[in-house]
Amino acid sequence: MARIEGTNGNETDLTVMFYDLKDPDKETIFENCVADVNIPVGEVFTSPKLEGTMGVLHVKDVYLNGLPYKNLKLRLTDGMIADYSCDNYDSDKDNQDFIREHLLFQHESLPIGEFAIGTNTTAYVMSRKYGLESIMPILIAEKTGPHFAMGDTCYSHEEDSISYNPDGKAIVARENSVSALRNTDPLKAYFGCHTDITIPYDELGRLYAVAEDGSEYDIIRDGRFVLEGTEALNEPLDKKEE
Repeated sequence: MARIEGTNGNETDLTVMFYDLKDPDKETIFENCVADVNIPVGEVFTSPKLEGTMGVLHVKDVYLNGLPYKNLKLRLTDGMIADYSCDNYDSDKDNQDFIREHLLFQHESLPIGEFAIGTNTTAYVMSRKYGLESIMPILIAEKTGPHFAMGDTCYSHEEDSISYNPDGKAIVARENSVSALRNTDPLKAYFGCHTDITIPYDELGRLYAVAEDGSEYDIIRDGRFVLEGTEALNEPLDKKEE
């Protein structure tokens, strides 16, 4: 599993559960989304296990589908949105109506369909420097921090097609307990939406993996990549502060 904790006023406190690997030598739960239009690299992402995915996802300022959200908070229970709020309006009802219409698309709830670690630190620095957050294309904006998609998984309607990472490992985390309903109750399996919510690096206190034996492995701490081999991703962030 992974733990995500916010900082600098970000109240995120979230546990994300992962698919259980059966053969780690041949399988992986993360897809490696390589460079494409993202420099450096892009992201690694997975379809989280809903059961046990719990906590609060908070972003102080974010644009989703072209609309601004102030202090967006989503509370997840077993991977489903259980409660939500923002500070766009003075009225709590107006705020909830706004989220329900533009983020939940009138659904009672949505599952978390994706957990990803974006690595495009260059785009992050440029968007902050020039104030481009509101117009940044989503396929780049989502790479400027860890992000969480609400709705269908990245493998929607393609869960039964096996794909592989460049290292040859099969990507096995392609569904969750909701999308698995496609086999028994297809009308309940999909929501027709997939909205990425990104926590910017400067609001990220700690992102770390927790092994089955309780060992913890830091990936990002205080807005910087600390996992061995990822240090180069900090170069644009360090230049920003010079």
